[in-house]
Amino acid sequence: MDNRQAIGSWLSGPRAAAEEAGADFGYRGEQLGLPESGPGSIARPGRRLGALAVDWGLCLLIAYGLITDGYGQATGNWALAVFFGVSVLTVGTIGFTPGKRLFGLRVLALDTGTVNPLRALLRTILLCVALPALIWDRDGRGLHDRLARTVEVRI
Repeated sequence: MDNRQAIGSWLSGPRAAAEEAGADFGYRGEQLGLPESGPGSIARPGRRLGALAVDWGLCLLIAYGLITDGYGQATGNWALAVFFGVSVLTVGTIGFTPGKRLFGLRVLALDTGTVNPLRALLRTILLCVALPALIWDRDGRGLHDRLARTVEVRI
């Protein structure tokens, strides 16, 4: 291996170096039995972040207009409380929030397919903490999804 290959493998990351060495990781969701693309495939990060931004914006508007009557120090805290309530209720009943529906996403339980309210509660608590949502596995699922045994898929 010359210096260019060593530097190239360092810049492209450990996954690219392992794939170059012959390791086969498959596609996201293959281990879960999900299709590679199309409906039912793992949701991509861009869609997930877009849905989160829409949900957060709606919750901020609700907190701003109905609870705090203007922007103040407490508006962000109330927005988080509204986000918590909306997420638990909508994901626990119909499987998606307004932002997820807008971006064509749905949350499913791995074993039953429908998310019960307790799983939605656990998933939302971990999502509101934020750190578990930033730790992803090779399938693209956050730690909050892994612990709640859920997966976010395309509709």
